[in-house]
Amino acid sequence: MRRKIAAGNWKMNGTAAELSEIAVLARAHSASDCEILICPPATLLHRMSAATHGTAIRTGGQDCHAAVSGAHTGDIAAAMLADAGASAVILGHSERRTDHGETDDGIRAKANAAFEAGLQAILCVGETETQRDAANTLEVIANQMARAVPDGATGENIVIAYEPVWAIGTGRVPARDQIGDVHDLIRSRLNDRFGAQIGHSVRILYGGSVKSSNAAEIFSIPNVDGALVGGASLRADDFSSIISALNTA
Repeated sequence: MRRKIAAGNWKMNGTAAELSEIAVLARAHSASDCEILICPPATLLHRMSAATHGTAIRTGGQDCHAAVSGAHTGDIAAAMLADAGASAVILGHSERRTDHGETDDGIRAKANAAFEAGLQAILCVGETETQRDAANTLEVIANQMARAVPDGATGENIVIAYEPVWAIGTGRVPARDQIGDVHDLIRSRLNDRFGAQIGHSVRILYGGSVKSSNAAEIFSIPNVDGALVGGASLRADDFSSIISALNTA
């Protein structure tokens, strides 16, 4: 059985005042059938990790550098995230690909760095609206999987997050069969490359305008093992409803 994951990506949002939301969330889900992960901005990571110690919530980073250390002003090494209390890191998010020109090869190098630091990589894949309209979605996802996922991937050190670029923050969500087709493809490619034992152990998350009103339907789709949630993870009440839907899925 794959344990499901409710992961929250705070993106560039949040100051110390928002840590109170985490306290509310921790009280509401002192016990949870699913894993709960929050990835705050780096400035909050150490404080959030301390605040969630001993609770059902674990923390992660939003990116890391491929190098262990060096002259990389403004960047953060995977070991630094682990030192601040992180157990995971989001890699390859479409906003990083777009805003920072990240490539699949670079994301693969970062994932290897995360593995070396003992972090779980939440590796994102997804198509743009243009690629979707051209009926290239499955080809795009397959290519991203082939290039970005490292050879050393296991069910413990990697999670794949499917986030259609055109759905992130727009309120638009793919049809049920569209989500299912992509998640089935990801599972198939994992099985083909790593064998069924590892392939079936890797969790696959859906992300892109997940909210309390559509969470239950999304979580009922085969091979959807949870969600990577953006804006709805910033407030305890909103995210709590999604966690509850996942726990009962």
